[in-house]
Amino acid sequence: MKKSFVENDIEILVATMNRTSLDFLSKMFPFKHFSNYNILIVNQSKTNVLSSDYPSIRIINADDLGLSKSRNLALLNAVGKILIIADDDVVYQRDFSEKIIAAHNKLDRATIINFCVINKSGNYLKKYPSNSKKQLNTFDIFNTSSIEMTINKERLDLAEIRFDENFGLGGIFEMGEEAIFLFDLKHKNQQISFENQILVKHEDLTTSNKIDVFHKYYIYGAILTRIIKINYAYWLIIKLLFDLKQKKIKLSSFFKVINSAKNGREKTQSIYYGK
Repeated sequence: MKKSFVENDIEILVATMNRTSLDFLSKMFPFKHFSNYNILIVNQSKTNVLSSDYPSIRIINADDLGLSKSRNLALLNAVGKILIIADDDVVYQRDFSEKIIAAHNKLDRATIINFCVINKSGNYLKKYPSNSKKQLNTFDIFNTSSIEMTINKERLDLAEIRFDENFGLGGIFEMGEEAIFLFDLKHKNQQISFENQILVKHEDLTTSNKIDVFHKYYIYGAILTRIIKINYAYWLIIKLLFDLKQKKIKLSSFFKVINSAKNGREKTQSIYYGK
């Protein structure tokens, strides 16, 4: 009989920078002391060193910067059976660990199970599927944020997939690492699921909110080139039509954003294919 996961199987992988104190963890876990959880912190800094007196809190100090590098270093050193991808500015909800264990015991063949994020007002951070899903589609994957993700470590290790370090903060392209990570798993026929339950609160703007639309399309062109072998133009047009409908871009900017995406595509081709 398959052994069920328990809460102690969870390990939370936190990416942070320039920390010298664990005080920030108190804000992440306001309802219980953080030492009650298994946490692995990757502290990226050229100068600051973080340490822990708690057996449940492990620290890796790294001077090689980049968000995807931080994620990969955490995945390499993780010991939990169920892993949570975390940033240092999120706030976990009181029953988050129970929700995660229940989901992974129910969807025991899933490599990834995504959850919902709320903002400081208690509203959903984005539009989520109305029901739980056993397998995410392409649109769902493009809409995923890393802090929504929980991972079955054994299945991830068997798939031999890690974050592409060219993407994400500190990389050549400042975002898109989540979509590429999930598409790489999807291409290996891994199950990527969704539970319509709230996991965490995130109060700040995401990276994509801080980037201007033309640079976003430069990165989007790079992302599509990295993950889509055919139908690049189809998915670019889908994105353009959606953003036009949502008034995220103006019709007068149509050809300029297409050219930005083209530049991103050419940069990616030069990196991966030498073109």
